Amino acid sequence: MDNNGKGRVLIVDDDNEIRYSLDRVLTSRGYEVGAASSGEEGIEKAGQGEFDVIFLDNRMEGMSGLETLQHLRNSAPESMVVFMTAFGTTQTAIEAMKYGAFDYIIKPFELKRTLALTEKAVLARRDLQRSRTDYAPILNSEDYKEGIVGDSQPMQEVFKAIGQVATSDVTVMITGESGTGKELVARCIHQHSLRSAKPFMAVNCAAIPDNLIESELFGHEKGAFTGATQQRMGKFELCDGGTLFLDEIGDMALPTQTKILRALQEGEVQRVGGEGTVRVNVRLIAATNRDLEKLVEKKAFREDLYYRLNVMRIRLPSLRDRLSDVPALVDFMLQRLRKERKSRVRNISPEALKILSIYPWPGNVRELENAVHRSVVVAQGDTVLKTDLPGEILAQCGEAVADPVEAAPGSGAEGDGAAADAFAEGTRDQLLDRLYSRLRTAEEGPLLPALEKEMARRALEETGGNQARASTILGITRATLRKRIDAYGLAEDL
Repeated sequence: MDNNGKGRVLIVDDDNEIRYSLDRVLTSRGYEVGAASSGEEGIEKAGQGEFDVIFLDNRMEGMSGLETLQHLRNSAPESMVVFMTAFGTTQTAIEAMKYGAFDYIIKPFELKRTLALTEKAVLARRDLQRSRTDYAPILNSEDYKEGIVGDSQPMQEVFKAIGQVATSDVTVMITGESGTGKELVARCIHQHSLRSAKPFMAVNCAAIPDNLIESELFGHEKGAFTGATQQRMGKFELCDGGTLFLDEIGDMALPTQTKILRALQEGEVQRVGGEGTVRVNVRLIAATNRDLEKLVEKKAFREDLYYRLNVMRIRLPSLRDRLSDVPALVDFMLQRLRKERKSRVRNISPEALKILSIYPWPGNVRELENAVHRSVVVAQGDTVLKTDLPGEILAQCGEAVADPVEAAPGSGAEGDGAAADAFAEGTRDQLLDRLYSRLRTAEEGPLLPALEKEMARRALEETGGNQARASTILGITRATLRKRIDAYGLAEDL
């Protein structure tokens, strides 16, 4: 690496325009840039020189991005790999992080984020000694069925965290409101772990009475208490070698917390009524919707156990904070009902989807699933209509979607003012989530061409038709902009 420069970057992508654009931007910022048009060429170049950062595309002709990434972990183990993808899916995000990617970025790139990520990766390359394992299983994507759905920014962070913790034995604490899918995340971590061939067991600590929870977890000997007619193994023993998920652990009584702590510290449990101990090898994942920090302050939760459990934390967003995921969730639920319940319903009307996409969902994904199920039951045909939705949802949102969504831009309708107010608040990611949600429910055709055409038109309008300035604003080359002008007939508007 040239210590006098900002760093060395390798771009691996079979798209000439992507390579050219990244090369131009990074070179202008002082980085030394190399390029490769295939995974095979990227592996060769990475092995020949020390690159601080490697931008690696997911979908390429020949060797895929994930395959290339696995080879790079051997040929260039110290390079920070930034995975590039046009689709921020659960599988892509988790697998990229699991195979050792430093981070990933979704196309089209944001200039500010790309530069910040490059700088962060270079610093990580210089300052951190990364430890890695040789574990790199080949997953069959067809078998990947965790059921975690969403491509919003909050969910991308969740996918990234899952990939980071999956292959270690570190204890994980999953927090989030009820109904956000904490058990799904726990199962996903297990399925991507080295323990995936061993049992996964879930225990809801809030659903089992205090006088029975110890027997459930640690087992009991014959005669230990009234009704104990035979010896029984607990979940810790039954789950030996696998993963034990303790849901709602904040509701666990203090005496049981003490025994959980001993099991974690000593790797052994004692059955109720027993004298000896049993060795166990269990990875623990815990979850709660309560504020454990406050429980610790009130002495209602053991501080030492809290620190044992809270080694790594994954915070799940509420559904109201990722409403842009509602259309994908609804589609997933409809498909699952068709497969599992032989439902005849396969579609949802735009009006119904609009309502579901603005409802605040206090019960989160669990409430959405319940609403979709109820709607499917009452639907008369193969499509869920607005009138099929639960009454409480219609009462709150049934009249709220018409004006803001259906009023045409620039029409002067009152809904435009309401929409403008809604978009005026929130972070950039929140604004993008809202924009996607509105376009997803309002556009009949593909979203990207419609959005691309409108952004190009506005940039040209702002610059008075100056293609050089417009292409800079859009972050594309002048040649690409000219192609868009021709494809969308924008020349007539200039």
